[in-house]
Amino acid sequence: MQVGQILKSKDVSGVITVSPDQSVAEVAALLSVKKIGAVIVSADGSSVDGILSERDIVRELGRRGAGCLEDRARQIMTANPSSCSSAENSDEIFGKMTEGRFRHMPVVDDGEMVGLISIGDVVKARLSEMAMEKTALEGMIMGF
Repeated sequence: MQVGQILKSKDVSGVITVSPDQSVAEVAALLSVKKIGAVIVSADGSSVDGILSERDIVRELGRRGAGCLEDRARQIMTANPSSCSSAENSDEIFGKMTEGRFRHMPVVDDGEMVGLISIGDVVKARLSEMAMEKTALEGMIMGF
């Protein structure tokens, strides 16, 4: 399945972005309210400057304590994160995410951000493909 198909199947369209100058406390509150695991850090709302995940925040909290909540998003974000295009295959993306040990990946087409996929989105898509394959194989076995 292509990444573009995964984006179309998601309940939420668009990507939640934050300014590089927003505080880490504001980003943490946004993650909590939206019940999401990461946001894109973008100065203009369409390009990817970085990504800031709940893991990044927890890592800094563990290392430095609550003082990191006053930092700006740009200070603890992952700059230049791995990204993919909507035309890429989900199996390739699953491999990249697993190997890189990250759970969120911006989708960028022609230099503009078009979405954000999570490892959960990719797993859900793969499970759907496997269910369809199983049904097709059962049909072939039973002579349908």
